[in-house]
Amino acid sequence: MRYKTEQLSEFIRSRGRVVVAYSGGVDSSLVLKLSADLLGNGNVIAATAVSETYTEIELKNSEHFAEMIGVEHVVLNTKELANPDFKFNSPLRCYYCKRELFSKIAIFARKSGITHVFDGSNADDLDDYRPGRKAAAEFGVESPLAQFGFSKEEVRKMAKSIEVPSWNKPSNPCLASRIPYGDEITEDKLRMVRMAEKTIRDEGFQDVRVRHHGKIARIEVPQNEITKLLGEPLKTHIIGNLKNIGFTWVSIDMEGYRTGSLNEDHSIAETKIGGH
Repeated sequence: MRYKTEQLSEFIRSRGRVVVAYSGGVDSSLVLKLSADLLGNGNVIAATAVSETYTEIELKNSEHFAEMIGVEHVVLNTKELANPDFKFNSPLRCYYCKRELFSKIAIFARKSGITHVFDGSNADDLDDYRPGRKAAAEFGVESPLAQFGFSKEEVRKMAKSIEVPSWNKPSNPCLASRIPYGDEITEDKLRMVRMAEKTIRDEGFQDVRVRHHGKIARIEVPQNEITKLLGEPLKTHIIGNLKNIGFTWVSIDMEGYRTGSLNEDHSIAETKIGGH
């Protein structure tokens, strides 16, 4: 790991000035911290995209970390919901989302006189279904962690070693990922998911997904926490809150929390960009 860490450091130094597409997760936080350490914080700008798919707490956490390491932080408003292709919610949803993000960051970087943009993709992302990677390539976005083979586990280990506070933070992709492919993405659905997940997190659950299936909320928490979720009076409290949010029925996924569960019912390997 020492050799590829040296390669990574040399690569970052060679870029001079960079804009980091900064979501606040551990991956982009590590890239931001390394860039600031190696280039000087005056040569690094953190760019965070804000829209209906991004939660307020994520924005606050992003702002706090950027301030903590002395890096300029800019907030770019993106308009995913204005794109019918994104709202249609095909398996290419992430492509249209990232295309909106990277187009705005590319414009900002160009106006700032910066030619290099980093994101936080890691090597594990290369083995997953990630149509957003195509959008990154289209806009020349570089992924240092993926390029030099850093897995998620290695990212967390390195982030901990250089005191990145989010080193053990659970992954939290955009809220649109809670809506099954083919179901239209709307502002109201995103609001329901945002409020439902906050309700459950406020009760001490960290790894939470609330999948939006029309009138049904499907809750995912780790298997070893399902019993806690079913205990009274917590169960009744959560059901009541989720019904007040707008769900008619509240269910618990007995397989437990796992990333990408909405991909399990779809064959997406041959999906092509350019059509529904």
